[in-house]
Amino acid sequence: MKSAVIVFPGSNCDRDAATALGALTGTAPDMVWHKDAALPGGLDLVVVPGGFSYGDYLRCGAMAGNSPIIEPLKAHAARGGYVLGICNGFQILCETGLLPGALMRNASLDFVCKPQALKPDSANSAFTSAYAGVDEVSIPIAHHDGNYFADEATLDTLEGDGRVAFRYLGNPNGSARDIAGILSENGRVLGMMPHPERAIGAHEGGSDGRGVFESLLNAV
Repeated sequence: MKSAVIVFPGSNCDRDAATALGALTGTAPDMVWHKDAALPGGLDLVVVPGGFSYGDYLRCGAMAGNSPIIEPLKAHAARGGYVLGICNGFQILCETGLLPGALMRNASLDFVCKPQALKPDSANSAFTSAYAGVDEVSIPIAHHDGNYFADEATLDTLEGDGRVAFRYLGNPNGSARDIAGILSENGRVLGMMPHPERAIGAHEGGSDGRGVFESLLNAV
């Protein structure tokens, strides 16, 4: 699987994503600067990593969503390439319109950082097939603006189309309908607040995040 990780000023999980991809795919990803005008050719997957792009000024992900690399990212998604947005990456994907809804301030107004219980809501996607038959996983979260919001019609569509990938078990941030991750209409784009790249081996306290990357390897 050929992959790339986009790096924004303020990204701090780009190396985590690169380490996970290298370990699980056997090939180091390309690191793409946000001001680049094109993505490398032949990519299967582009990761938009977590962190605090542009220091979260204006809105989380708002400035990054207007970086030069975003148009090539949209083109990659439009032709059926896979895109994984993690934490700040999820926020960026919502800002670009690649995913619906928005991520707002946590209901508690506190930054939350802990292992988080999740329910894989559907195993019928390229990102979640490895979780078939799994009722609960633990994947770390670390965010201040992870409260997923969308209007009721959008939420009904996401649920009706099976596009909720993960739900929180014990909602840590107030997200509508306990949503922790959603898929695009074509199922090729996933945004999730939890950090699967931080849960790929026992030395990190767990390996439940491996399923996201293993699912993608199987799909590719």
